Amino acid sequence: MKTVSLKMDDSIFGETEKILSSIRIPRNRYINEAIEHYNKVQKRQILEKRLQSESELIRTDSMDILMEFEKIDYEG
Repeated sequence: MKTVSLKMDDSIFGETEKILSSIRIPRNRYINEAIEHYNKVQKRQILEKRLQSESELIRTDSMDILMEFEKIDYEG
């Protein structure tokens, strides 16, 4: 396990402390779970952007191929 020094806005820290007193889990566990969740969200967004980019490439290629097939149909 790695040790990390963290600077947190006072308002976020205060809100976190209030929540922690209600749910009664250690601050360290809470922050680890929050980062784990945020990492999953970020990975999902990265994947979504990559899929959109690749989809755009495929769409362009598909339209080019469709136009070629249409030319063949009209010429044949």
